[in-house]
Formats: sequence, C-alpha cells, structure tokens
Amino acid sequence: PAGEKGAAQAAYFGKKVALVERTPTLGGAVADTSIPFKALRETALYLAGFRTRNLHGVDLQVKERATLRDFLSQEHSIVRDYRFKVAANLDHHDVDVFPGQASFVDAHTVKVEHLRRPPTLLSADVILIACGSRPYHPPQFDFDCQGIYDSNGFMRANCMPKTLAVVGAGPIGCEYASIMALLGCSVTLIDANDAFLPFLDSEVATLLQQSLIETGIDLLPATRVERVSDGPPFTLALDSGRELKADTIVVATGRIGNTDGLALENAGLAADARGLLAVNQSFQTAQPHIRAAGDVIGFPALASSSMEQARVAMVDAFDLKYKQRAAKLMPYGIYTIPECSMVGETEDSAQRKGIPYVVGRARYRHNARGGVIGDDAGFLKLVYRADDMQLIGAHMLGEQAIELINIGLLSIQTNGTFQAFIDACFNFPSLAELYKYATYDAMKRKQQGREQGCVVQLDPARVAHEDRLGGRVVPAAERALA
Repeated sequence: PAGEKGAAQAAYFGKKVALVERTPTLGGAVADTSIPFKALRETALYLAGFRTRNLHGVDLQVKERATLRDFLSQEHSIVRDYRFKVAANLDHHDVDVFPGQASFVDAHTVKVEHLRRPPTLLSADVILIACGSRPYHPPQFDFDCQGIYDSNGFMRANCMPKTLAVVGAGPIGCEYASIMALLGCSVTLIDANDAFLPFLDSEVATLLQQSLIETGIDLLPATRVERVSDGPPFTLALDSGRELKADTIVVATGRIGNTDGLALENAGLAADARGLLAVNQSFQTAQPHIRAAGDVIGFPALASSSMEQARVAMVDAFDLKYKQRAAKLMPYGIYTIPECSMVGETEDSAQRKGIPYVVGRARYRHNARGGVIGDDAGFLKLVYRADDMQLIGAHMLGEQAIELINIGLLSIQTNGTFQAFIDACFNFPSLAELYKYATYDAMKRKQQGREQGCVVQLDPARVAHEDRLGGRVVPAAERALA
C-alpha cells in the first residue's frame, strides 16, 4: 500500500516515478495475506451463524478432510481484482514498474536485478523505501516442518487442524485463534505478556478476552514456549512446566522489515535488529532525500497508516504544499470475532495525562438493530473531556465495530462535543444510534459528578461483570477524578 500510494502521489504531481517490486505480483501483504484472511473470516462468520439452524437442503457441516483453501472460494477473484486495481492505478499515473530485487549502489542510485533480465540502474533525486515486512521466526520453531507456520504460511495449510496452538496473542494471533475456534478447532492461545492487547482500552480488552474464552479458546498469558518436539502432533514445552500437544502451530510473534538485501550501507543507512528504519515526522531517514513508510518503519504498520505516510513523504520531499502531515488520529481495528476497534484516548491514557473525563456506554442488546442481529456482547464506549464534553476517545466491540468507529473518528477530528450526537437523527434501527445513547449515558454521569463535586467513573471490571449478569450497575465503590 505505501509503495503504490507513494508512487501515485508523486506521479500525480508530474514527477517521473519508477517503482521496483521483487515479487511476481503487485499488492504486497494486502493481496498476499490480508484479503485471504478476511475471506476466511467471512466464511467462519457464516458457518458460526448458521451452525445451529436447520435449513432444508443446506449442508453446512465442515468436511473432516477440509483444508483452509476449501474455505477461500471467493479469495482468488477478490485478490485478482485487487491486484488489477493496483496495476491500473500505477498505469493510470504513468508509473514505470521494474520487476526485480532493488539494492543501493549509492545514496541516489538503485540497482534492479532480475533472474531473466540484465541489471538496471535507476537514479533519482528522491527515494522511498516501502518494502514492507514479513513474520518473525523465533529460533525454537522449525518452519521447514509441515504443520508449523508463520502468520503468512498458515493460509496455505494443507489440512484443517483439529488442535491448534497459536503463539502470540497480538492482533494477528487473536484473529486467527477466534476464527479457527469458530470453525470447530480446539485452540490454545499462548502469549509471553501478562497484559492482553495493552494498547486497547482495558475494559474493551477484558471483554474481548472473555469473549475469546467463551468461544472455547484456552488462553495462556505470561507463558513462553521453550522447545517443540518433532511432529505432528507436536509437543510444546512451556516455561511453566506444562506440556501442550497440537496438530498445528501458528507463530504470530511480530514482524521484521524486509530491508535485508537492500545494501543500505551503500546509501549510508542502517536498520535496527528487526530490520526497521528510523524516520522523522516527515518520514526522512538519516539521508534526508531517502524516505521510508509503511511496515518498514514499524508501529502502527497498518495499510491505512502506510498509505498516508507515503503520501505525506512524497508531498514533503517535493515541497508540493498539499498534504502537510500524516493524520495524528489513527483508528485501530482487530478482526477478531467479535471485532473491536478504537480511536483516540482510552481511560488509562486520559488518567496518565491528567485529563478529567467522563465515560458513556451503550450496549448492543439495548439497541433495536443489535437485537435484530443477535449481538448480545457488543458495546460502545465514549470518553468525553469533562470540562467541555468534547469527545476524545471512542471504543467499540461487536458487529461492524471497525466501520462504526469512523463516526467517532470524525467527531474527534472535528472537535465535536456531546451536542453533535444529541442533535443528530440516526437511521432507525441502526447500530450508529449507539452514539446517541452512549452520549446520554455520559451526560447522566456528568450530572452525577457535578452533584458530587467530581466526575464519577464506574469501575470497568465491576461494570463488565454486573452488566454481563444482566443486572443494574450499582458498584459498591466509585472511582472518581477530581
């Protein structure tokens, strides 16, 4: 995404652009893994939604010898269409595409090598490194062994595992675990950290963790895999002393930048231990005319952020006076089942920054559309700044959360206050209406705080527990911010 959008942005403003791609096809990780993964997720949702229904003439049983490829019937056409759109976009902007491996000759010259073509030298005033990343391979796992996969290779697995160990409970690990559990696989999710998805709002993280456990996933936090026996089935020796058996292992313990092979030293550059490049706010490397964007510069490593970074890098490099900076407000989405998404401040970050705040919540099960789709666990949480009731954070768990979070994003970006949602008239029934009722809830809590001389915050763990029991939330103690 970064390479395509950076090239198109520069070419749009009349620059002569060459794009070097070492793989046979365009599209990067989006085409290779992201689209196939989401196709698998949609299939899992379909099967999970209809598994207990008796539909005349429809057999939704998972075949005993099914492979993951059996669940990806729509993937080939979707990926083909996406790659065609990337190629068409580059062609539309007259970007010259050079297939092959790029390496620096000097700070302004790149050599392109291809097995079936003579080497080509390209010189440029500006160079953008957008070579992406690949899964990290911890040494205790033999990835040449059939049955042990990284997060990319698992999509090409030859069989449907009955027991699966997922190592790494980051977003990718959680996504795979939740999907495979819904497809009937026995899943164990192992993570070295004791905090579950710590970048999420802690209340949302807790509810997501509980949802994963309720789908049958065995979650093992603060646990490391020390060694793995030959298999399958494999025996994983854990640092807790426990041994775990699994037909298949998926390792999702982070990614490393694809900078090896670029001969960065010839350009006066160096990557860190994970192959990542350091950049400033304009995405300049140590060589000001060489920019970098996307996964190769690390967090957040999202397709959306990568596109924006590359566009800004090119505008700044050529002083185009167009898009001056990347968006400071970045939404995050995790395609677990249920999906969750967030933007802006969490309760934890507001507390760390000393921002007086008030929270409002709305539950899917109290929403008419939520009742129609049968999502009892979903909820929306809004974080308002207490003094002026301006929205500073939005957090969502449940159906369409990744889409609906964009309403909160636009409100925060435009400095919207509670009044925007109170004045708005949403479609009925719709999940978007949750924003209005979460705002009413925040106003009620704001009023409670004013009466007591403080802004009242209910304890998230108690709220989650009592609300899940279907009772009225009346905590024994209230946590307050002056």
